[in-house]
Amino acid sequence: MAPAFWGMISSMTAARLLARRTERWFVQQGTPTMIEGYGFFTHVLPRMLPALATIAIAGLVWLVPLGAAGYGRWVLLAVILASALTSWVLLSSFVRRLPVITRNRTIAILVGYAAVPVIVPVLQDTIDDTPDSDPVQLVVFFAATFVAAWLAVTYGLVALLKGAVRHTVHDLRNSVHLLGRALPPLLFVTLFLFFTGELWQAMNQLPWQRVSLVVALFAAITVLAAAARLKDEIGRVEQDLRPEVLEEACAGTPLGDEEFDAPLRPRKLTRRQSRNLLVVLATRQLVQAAVVGLALFAFFVALGLIVVTPAVAEQWIGAPPEPAGWVPGVPAAMLRNATLFAAFGSMYFAVVSMSDAEQRRQFFAPVIERIERTLAVRAVYLAVRERS
Repeated sequence: MAPAFWGMISSMTAARLLARRTERWFVQQGTPTMIEGYGFFTHVLPRMLPALATIAIAGLVWLVPLGAAGYGRWVLLAVILASALTSWVLLSSFVRRLPVITRNRTIAILVGYAAVPVIVPVLQDTIDDTPDSDPVQLVVFFAATFVAAWLAVTYGLVALLKGAVRHTVHDLRNSVHLLGRALPPLLFVTLFLFFTGELWQAMNQLPWQRVSLVVALFAAITVLAAAARLKDEIGRVEQDLRPEVLEEACAGTPLGDEEFDAPLRPRKLTRRQSRNLLVVLATRQLVQAAVVGLALFAFFVALGLIVVTPAVAEQWIGAPPEPAGWVPGVPAAMLRNATLFAAFGSMYFAVVSMSDAEQRRQFFAPVIERIERTLAVRAVYLAVRERS
């Protein structure tokens, strides 16, 4: 009886350790919400500690100009920045074990972080009668930083950003293939509109702030299209949990040694998990579209420099064109037009790559394969947790 008992305990412990390693794999893939029981106090706040501590210590930089002059100011600044960096490194190594944070510790952490933007102006006012910082601005900055850290940790944005950079490098290396297939249909849609006089008149008067809003609007449409497509894809993928699919998906993960004799039952995703997968999909689509957009921007700028002479630009606009402040000798309307068409072309490419059969196979299928793998690994991970 005793050997069987200890064998069962050993098996449960191994399953528990395997589940923990798989949870770290989810974090590295930018899908931390796949972890069972994922919550603010159990997973998010511990991983936020390095960022919160670093920001709190770095907030003391506001005190550097006070009571320090000459080399002393730079020494104090170096000490504060070194302390912030050290706290980041130490706490990052500590939270890898995901310590359990009690309610009292949670309250202490949040109160301590919220007190920094209040204490710093008070210290400034104590040392100097004319404080250099606006307390309201400091509070808003700390609140915005807290929200940004919460979103980054909750949805694995840091890991997704690293992955996006790697994919961007890969896309640039394969830019001939990517752009060779993407640019011709985009140019067919946008090329002749580039020579519209009314558009040049509008772009000559439109400030860059409004152009940025148009670009953001196109990006939002891309995200909405990705969200609509993701619902259909998840409904299809969740049903395909055959043993051969699971074995292929788990290869190269901590679950690679698992054996599968029968299909696993599908597990319903929570809203947070669906949003996390949407972020994965939208990030990849936006990065891929950005590569196409940069190529379109360069093409239209080159085309404008070759075809649109200053006299032609003045005739279309009806007045001397506004010069671009950061590119001497180039009309600002040309750069704004190029930006507008690059943003539109990027959105068009991202949407078509999710719907057209050939484009989907070339550009969208790899993103879906990553989501399929994540869902398959999640199903096996939940089965391992049940064993433990």
